[in-house]
Amino acid sequence: MNAIKETNFNFQGQRSFYKGKVRDVYDIAGGYLVMIASDRISAFDVVLPEAIPYKGQVLNQIAEKFLAATTDILPNWVVSVPDPSATIGYRCEPFKVEMVIRGYLAGHAWRTYKAGGRTLCGVVLPDGLKENDRLPEPIITPTTKASVGHDEDISREEIIKQGIVSEVDYEQLEDYTRALYQRGVEIANERGLILVDTKYEFGKRDDIIYLMDEIHTPDSSRYFYAQGYSERQEKNEPQRQLSKEFVRQWLIENGFQGRQGQQVPKMTGEIVSSISERYIELFEHITGEKFQYPSAGDVRVRLETNITKALEKLG
Repeated sequence: MNAIKETNFNFQGQRSFYKGKVRDVYDIAGGYLVMIASDRISAFDVVLPEAIPYKGQVLNQIAEKFLAATTDILPNWVVSVPDPSATIGYRCEPFKVEMVIRGYLAGHAWRTYKAGGRTLCGVVLPDGLKENDRLPEPIITPTTKASVGHDEDISREEIIKQGIVSEVDYEQLEDYTRALYQRGVEIANERGLILVDTKYEFGKRDDIIYLMDEIHTPDSSRYFYAQGYSERQEKNEPQRQLSKEFVRQWLIENGFQGRQGQQVPKMTGEIVSSISERYIELFEHITGEKFQYPSAGDVRVRLETNITKALEKLG
């Protein structure tokens, strides 16, 4: 299948190019960014060797839907979505923190709690909780945005003390984060899902705070199926998840967790196809819409043509 493993375009007005783990980002003169959601997939901070067809389209279109559904809360960076796998938006000056919000004790928060920790990013957690329990109220557990290496947990107090974000701006980021999460919870509930935790990235443009990047996608969020949640908690059974956790599980079962000396297991065509099918399933369940396969043809030609036309309209 015609997956997008990497791009190397040269658009009119292009000033620079950045290749992330998943996204290829082009900085365009005039204050715009072109962000292409490639079909690369990462787990345990490692980009896996095979691209997953349609994965980038899934992420880009879920983000498009949820960004459009939150414009009444705050403005976002999107100018246009000229291609199923690409978005053009305003270049913003990003805040150097990611705003993580958790409604349930899962993932990193649970691992910290299980190890005896009762404070996470300065937030005190009550005793007596078990994995995947709903928290008394959603908590914000920000992380630093590392240029190299892992993001690190950080408290509200340290962010302000170190001047990473001003107190006024940080309070606004917290308010936006809670409002966005509440909107995400409501939309998920309509789909029979629980939005367990998620992260948001913000930036400034003309001294106004904008929502950036992706939101409520399976790469940035964790979902549980609502049906059977309570029964599973009572029986101490694992929750049914709607996230890319299944990819991590496959890697673990095949002896890989990103540790030194470990080899990524061979990704057969069958494995790649199954992951692609799961991402499409995620899209349809989260959005409630049927996934539309793009027209046949060279995907890079399509991308370059669609993005070039959209940039010409921007002048």
